[in-house]
Amino acid sequence: MSRFLATVLLLIFARAHGQSIHADSLDAVRLKQLINLSEVVLRSNLDVDRFIQQVRDDTTFYKAFRNLRVLEFTASNDILLRDKKGTPLASMISKTKQVRESGCRSTAVIEEKVQGNFFKTGRSYRYYTAALYASLFLAPVKICGETNIVRDRNFQARATKGMARHREQLKMLLFDPGKKIPGIPFIGDKVDVFSPERRALYTYAIDRVLYRGEDCYLFTIEAKPNLSNGQRSKIVIDNMTTWFSVRTGEVLARNYAMSYQAGFYDFNVQIEAELMRYKNWVVPTVLRYVGNWDILLKERERGVFTATLYDFR
Repeated sequence: MSRFLATVLLLIFARAHGQSIHADSLDAVRLKQLINLSEVVLRSNLDVDRFIQQVRDDTTFYKAFRNLRVLEFTASNDILLRDKKGTPLASMISKTKQVRESGCRSTAVIEEKVQGNFFKTGRSYRYYTAALYASLFLAPVKICGETNIVRDRNFQARATKGMARHREQLKMLLFDPGKKIPGIPFIGDKVDVFSPERRALYTYAIDRVLYRGEDCYLFTIEAKPNLSNGQRSKIVIDNMTTWFSVRTGEVLARNYAMSYQAGFYDFNVQIEAELMRYKNWVVPTVLRYVGNWDILLKERERGVFTATLYDFR
């Protein structure tokens, strides 16, 4: 269960990765012909080739989450697990604070209310949705020596094992999904929304809008309606919407939906991420997740969580 949920959940932040400058250039021209441009974008004389490359090479989203490693913040955490009728099985509502001291960070629990069988003995998480949430936003023990520097995205899933391998798979899916992800049956090569094999299955559009008062390019990718079962089996991402700052090129928000059915597992996940500016940093402020998972020989897991981050220091 953990491998499949961990490796697919964070597809919310996906981007495509080019193989070479020459290939990227030719590839962008072909993709440009498929993108619908709003009237306001046409009037703005946007360099579409350059914009596509910006989307592919983006590291600003990765940077925003790495900024959490070097800042203090308070978080409101709301996690809920339901049964097939929608009845709550377990939940946790808490308020936590990340503190930093001497180059180390840790999480202090300020308030916590737990219902149902949320924890196993020893406060280990019974549900993987909860465990994954904790790995993203909580640091129950001190973690030292981290930085927010983004040098590259050369994740090494093949060189690791166990949970370390799963974390590397997560990073690859999160920041470099143009490549086949080792160790993920059936879906590792189906997450690249820009690949020539999948472009006929999607519609692409660029608009220019305001997001929280900031001028942004709204880039939308959506699976075409009425795809056949055979076509639908070739994709994982149903839609992805991203707001890019016109002034800085930074990602300020992203919404994501994905689903897949295989012989022994299926999932349907929706995620929304909101970011904001804090001084010289862009940081995530809200992450909403709704997921429904079923893995062969495992009980179906229906999880909902919302993380709200504030009071950055």
